Amino acid sequence: MYNNTLIILLVSVVSLGQLKAQEISKASQQEFKIVTVVESIVPMGLGRSRIIDSKTQVDAAQFATERTDGTKSNQKEISRKDIKIDELEETKLLNFFSATGINFQNIASNDAMIASKINSMISEGWNLTYVTSGVESNAGADDGQGIFITRLFFSRNQLLE
Repeated sequence: MYNNTLIILLVSVVSLGQLKAQEISKASQQEFKIVTVVESIVPMGLGRSRIIDSKTQVDAAQFATERTDGTKSNQKEISRKDIKIDELEETKLLNFFSATGINFQNIASNDAMIASKINSMISEGWNLTYVTSGVESNAGADDGQGIFITRLFFSRNQLLE
């Protein structure tokens, strides 16, 4: 008898927990944010390295068109200047290279700045969900240009009113 009562009590507690979780998920939706890190590989401080965080909400549907037969498009009706946002946070970083070559102090400094940004986002309730990166450089004989770009994808539950 005692074991049956304990089992019923445990099943009840688990069931109530599942109902509460469903209630919470119905009252919220996922919100996403992307923060981009651009680190220049141009030597002697000539490049521009930054952490870029958009502070503007946009609706991509306002700038999208649909093709009906694969060739006709109304994209020319959308002006590029209307797509550009004005509100962004720009955090200065150091370039990977100095006059003498790769600068490990600059890399460590950038790592500290990027970690600070991630920690700040986490303290605001964001979760770091995905990271992707790439390098752009022509790598020719006189290559003096290039960037290392990293996109940090964050998500959080946004409560609905």
